[in-house]
Amino acid sequence: MIARIVTALILLPTVVALVWYGPPALLAGIAAIVAILALIEFLKLGELSAMRGFQNWTICCAAGIFGVQYAAGLSSVHTFDSGVTLNRPFFGGVFSLDLVLIVFLLGSAAIVLGMKRPLHESLPAIGTSSAGLLFVALPFSYLVRLDEVETRGRQLVLFTLCLVWAGDIVAFFVGRSFGRVKLAPALSPKKTWEGAVGNVVASLAVGYGFARWMQADVLTMLLIAGAANIAGQAGDLLESSYKRGASVKDSGGLLPGHGGMLDRVDALILAAPVVWALFQFLGTRLIAS
Repeated sequence: MIARIVTALILLPTVVALVWYGPPALLAGIAAIVAILALIEFLKLGELSAMRGFQNWTICCAAGIFGVQYAAGLSSVHTFDSGVTLNRPFFGGVFSLDLVLIVFLLGSAAIVLGMKRPLHESLPAIGTSSAGLLFVALPFSYLVRLDEVETRGRQLVLFTLCLVWAGDIVAFFVGRSFGRVKLAPALSPKKTWEGAVGNVVASLAVGYGFARWMQADVLTMLLIAGAANIAGQAGDLLESSYKRGASVKDSGGLLPGHGGMLDRVDALILAAPVVWALFQFLGTRLIAS
């Protein structure tokens, strides 16, 4: 517990300072590093489950995902003498998620053909690498897209982080003190429904607080916070299933008291794209009238 608290006291203010004061390029770079560390742990879990992926190739494509997500928020604006303004995406929109995924697919096929792996090894390798991109790197990269939202980006990133952090902290102590009914004993024996409810309540409190700070519509922020919290808890359980399949307690030992990087960001991985998607859908209602 002491190691857990000390690690949190160091990491939390550091991350908040990075989000609030750091340039978008720095945040994108740090987020990419975090995702790659979590991805390496994910691939290690796959290897322990007898499903060895293409680690180096998957890491390269994960870096590409963060590159195109960062580039998606950049644009060049040119105003002609006639007064017409042209807004062009960075690199002319050539580099996209579609391109990265196609390159990953073709590269994986080339690796399989070049290494001449037997079928019973090739298919699990492609599946593990694909799962790493789709369940770790891609959803986590939406923190970068959130950061680039005009005028509200940094607040939205902090909102996403805080709703996950608050939910985790409250769930831990509520579950430990009052937890009786197991949430998913086959995946995570220590998680309880009482802790899960405390998790949701804490995230809703964060949503209310951020609505007041951002002068945003309270109901909309509560809806986003609640949906992101449920997604985050699903991400936590999903990561527990990975570890259960690999017969390990933690994904790694990088963070004292917290386990590995994947253990620390498992809820954030699914919460971030939910906040992004709902903001795109409900963004016009976000600012209170």
